[in-house]
Amino acid sequence: MKENVNRPEDLNQEDLARLAVDMFHRIAMHHAFWFKEVEHQMGFEKALDILDTAYQNSYTIQMKRMGKTLGFEMVSGVPKPLLDMPREELITLIDALGVNWLANDGVWFQAVEFSSDMYDAKRCNDSCWTRFSPFEAWSIKRFLGLPEKAGLDGLKQALQFRMYARINVQSIIDETPNSIIFQMNDCRVQSARKRQGLEDYPCKSAGLVEYNAFGKAIDPRIKTECIGCPPDEHPEEWFCAWRFILEE
Repeated sequence: MKENVNRPEDLNQEDLARLAVDMFHRIAMHHAFWFKEVEHQMGFEKALDILDTAYQNSYTIQMKRMGKTLGFEMVSGVPKPLLDMPREELITLIDALGVNWLANDGVWFQAVEFSSDMYDAKRCNDSCWTRFSPFEAWSIKRFLGLPEKAGLDGLKQALQFRMYARINVQSIIDETPNSIIFQMNDCRVQSARKRQGLEDYPCKSAGLVEYNAFGKAIDPRIKTECIGCPPDEHPEEWFCAWRFILEE
């Protein structure tokens, strides 16, 4: 407990800075809790519709205030310092965000595993993908302006904009006019385990949820089949592979 601290003005410079960071975290969590409760009350699809409005309005209000407070200009809804950043540095930032996303995922997994066990961690992980995967598809469709039924061309485009695409090596093969094969040629998590002499992490249960939900969120006509995913045996050239079929 901090002594002689009755209000933020009583904090020293470092603790004031820490408080600012903590308040950013509270805003992010409040945003997530709002979405969770709207989903509970109205369903996932309706929650996404409402999120579309809430996120745009909240972002505009918050960034305008942050710009005024921190002294940066907003241009077409984007902080000008990002627009002024060299292209290579901006791409590096995007890659770093992808790595941070994966690190955050791993931290949550281990936090549950160490406080309970591997079973509960996998169960929470798989359930999380039932929400994050369709949300990410929704977010990418929104960003790219894809139509409701984006087809396999839309799916191929969307797969390149996933968080995973910034940190793993993946490839897409046109199999037939109505099907494609997606391969995860190098997986950051699995490759790290391989370097440590560990067996593949058995991620198939999560993958079955993740890829099916992502495909259907891009286009409800898309069916997903697992070609192979750990603990399945797989060739050296990929860790997991998935077939997406457009059913007319």
